[in-house]
Amino acid sequence: MCGIVGYVGPQSALDVVTAGLKRLEYRGYDSAGVTVQADGGLATAKRAGKLVHLEKELGDRPLPAGTTAIGHTRWATHGGPTDANAHPHMDNAGRVAVVHNGIIENFAALREELTERGHELASETDTEVVAHLLAEEYSVCADLAEAMRLVCRRLEGAFTLVAVHADEPDVVVGARRNSPLVVGVGAGESFLASDVAAFIAHTREAIELGQDQVVELRRDAVKVTDFDGAPADVREYHVDWDASAAEKGGYDYFMLKEIAEQPKAVADTLLGRVDGSGSLTLDEVRIPANVLREADKVVIVACGTAFHAGLIAKYAIEHWTRVPCEVELASEFRYRDPILDQQTLVIAISQSGETMDTLMALRHAREQGAKVLAICNTNGSTIPRESDAVLYTHAGPEVAVASTKAFLTQLVACYLVALYLGQVRGTKYADEIRAVVRDLGSVSGAVERVLETMEPVRELARSLAERNTVLFLGRHVGYPVALEGALKLKELAYMHAEGFAAGELKHGPIALIEDGLPVVVVVPSPRGRSVLHDKIVSNIQEIRARGARTIVVAEEGDDAVVPYADHLIRVPVTPTLLQPLVATVPLQVFACELATARGNEVDQPRNLAKSVTVE
Repeated sequence: MCGIVGYVGPQSALDVVTAGLKRLEYRGYDSAGVTVQADGGLATAKRAGKLVHLEKELGDRPLPAGTTAIGHTRWATHGGPTDANAHPHMDNAGRVAVVHNGIIENFAALREELTERGHELASETDTEVVAHLLAEEYSVCADLAEAMRLVCRRLEGAFTLVAVHADEPDVVVGARRNSPLVVGVGAGESFLASDVAAFIAHTREAIELGQDQVVELRRDAVKVTDFDGAPADVREYHVDWDASAAEKGGYDYFMLKEIAEQPKAVADTLLGRVDGSGSLTLDEVRIPANVLREADKVVIVACGTAFHAGLIAKYAIEHWTRVPCEVELASEFRYRDPILDQQTLVIAISQSGETMDTLMALRHAREQGAKVLAICNTNGSTIPRESDAVLYTHAGPEVAVASTKAFLTQLVACYLVALYLGQVRGTKYADEIRAVVRDLGSVSGAVERVLETMEPVRELARSLAERNTVLFLGRHVGYPVALEGALKLKELAYMHAEGFAAGELKHGPIALIEDGLPVVVVVPSPRGRSVLHDKIVSNIQEIRARGARTIVVAEEGDDAVVPYADHLIRVPVTPTLLQPLVATVPLQVFACELATARGNEVDQPRNLAKSVTVE
């Protein structure tokens, strides 16, 4: 979950690295640090807290100029967020510096070995053992890349490592196992980073690193090997968004910008999905059509917001394909001994493509013979690479930790996958698929209209800033929307918020209703699910009779809810299965505004990080 940047080239390395860290601070903000190769040695500065503290330190005590450097912004795992635990970590002689993302599971045993050999470790981290091990190996082989390969063969767990050595000027070495690392290739300069956003201002040419690979960067050369030293195949690709896409664009927060970008993100995710014959296509499919036709079960694995997208996908998949679909929290999936076989299709949903729980679930599924289809926003990340088919969402970079546009584009991708399965299996006619795709195409404009009417929602959110609890209710596809609305409020406003299936109200949750309690109700369309609509209107009456303050999200023209809504939020009329694409947006705005009113950090909520690359 940490952010890593490395640079070698003609520019001021410190400037390049710190600018890159600013774009990666969403990955962790417990501490930050940099090491510069200069004057035949290594100069390091690091500070606990956000990057601004490191920048102040560098302003007060500048590091010497250099053209090779590494940097890190940390999300704490081993050891608290202190100066001593901040990266980079060095050996006792101060000749090697290393930064790390992930967890080294056997670090305790390695630390004990190092201590017995006379090494003095100054931090509580698992990372520091790598610096000392690299120093030992380098003393024998005098080659940093080879030392890295030797050390990596001893490590267990998930890690990205980037290191420099005082005796190897203009060289940066990186390694990855189960954790993201990407190379940027410029004119006479090279970059390493956890995410292309770190170097996108300098180059849009990237190299995808594979599992268990070591990369050696020089100004004009990139060499990639496996952990045994054999040359490794790599994939070069072009990044199709630019630096401005990672900036705030005049908004106070990245999250506000990303909420506003949702109409375009939804439209972009639909681009190019229908070929000249009218058939749906995915980005990469390595699953034969007959295998998809023979699948007798679909299992969706995901975490957090992506899990909520999966819950909605279940409705679409079962309705359009008539194949049973299960939705599993990836963190629980492989520990309950799931029943999988060659007739099972597993769909893994992850914004970053590096979510460790989801990746482990994917690998377990493949070990059981299941085929895996990935829905992801990050080209070249691990989950798509290890899947049998991929559909990329085209949300562009999402910097705010709490997902917004990633969620809507995941929903669009889920609908497309469901339709694709219906196409392959023959459960949906071509004209039916085209009709749904047309409906999806109109959603972008519907989201735009929702965003234009959000000022009353913001006013409502500000009026609730002193409340401690908000409940959310929904039925059918509105139930996962309620869960997502509650999650956003937890993440951003640090409030107690719970989402419930409205039909469960009388089975317990109604005991929570008290005078003045805000309850958000997502109402299904009276056209598509009239029975459910009538039932949820009854639910609204029940909670209002007990003093709840009802906040009702309902489609335009639904007058039946008006007498029972203390606050009415209108959304455009959409087909029932697609309603989450418009109903979720007011809940995102509501959470963001309420968090702002409470004085919270919207883009970087406490204790959270964007990409969860440890289990």
